[in-house]
Amino acid sequence: MRSRPPVATWAVLALGALLVLAPIWFTFVFATHQRNSIFNVPPPLGFGDAAGLNFELLLAALPFWRNLAISLYVATLTTVLNLVLCSAAGYAFALLQFRGRDKLFTVVLGTMMVPSFLNMIPSFMVMQWLGWLDQPRALYVPAGCGALGVFLMRQAALQAVPRELLAAARMDGAGEWRTFWSVVLPLLRPALGTLALITFIASWNNFMAPLVVMRSVENYTLPLALRAMQSPNNTEWGALMLGSALALLPLLIVYLFSARKLVAGIAAGAVK
Repeated sequence: MRSRPPVATWAVLALGALLVLAPIWFTFVFATHQRNSIFNVPPPLGFGDAAGLNFELLLAALPFWRNLAISLYVATLTTVLNLVLCSAAGYAFALLQFRGRDKLFTVVLGTMMVPSFLNMIPSFMVMQWLGWLDQPRALYVPAGCGALGVFLMRQAALQAVPRELLAAARMDGAGEWRTFWSVVLPLLRPALGTLALITFIASWNNFMAPLVVMRSVENYTLPLALRAMQSPNNTEWGALMLGSALALLPLLIVYLFSARKLVAGIAAGAVK
């Protein structure tokens, strides 16, 4: 019979859960209160009746639906590009033999050690040279293939794809792309799902890249648009919290329905 964890363990877990969930709860609560009541001591713990007013203020301050559509567009295209390119690269690094394969993979992993802020100025210069400033393509093209995704797909391919199956496909006359598309990809579905979730969430929450390359409020993604609502003197905090809650809601729904698969996919890709 399994012994129950001690009460102290449950207390620590409950405290940790409270610390994690409290900001999310207050975001949704403050979204229904006016600016003045948000800063009361103690702050309001229950929902208010100012959600409609905050929504009007939000739409007056931002082209919110356009910002939402751009965030969805950029996150979707970034996810699709990563699924295609990272899976192809992971397949090549795992199952194909070519000169310098291991050294090249080491270089790919090494890019994960470079702080992201070091890429800001070079990225800006490249986007300016291409004429892509203030365009969504300046966000999803550079993020279309990441080292983490390549590593995850390589590990998944090493585990999930038998070399005998590849040999059989090639004996039947399938080329490399046909083998990759018809044989390898179906076996990588769990890892593809994990990569899709990680990439979508990271792209949806991305703030620094839009800050560097976007110029007009109409083309801002949601994180940058919500930041633009803040001012030193007159910030409509209720409207800002409502925008944050609306931006957070899709991620919460996706995570609640896929948390187990996300953890399982990461664990499967990390162990060989």
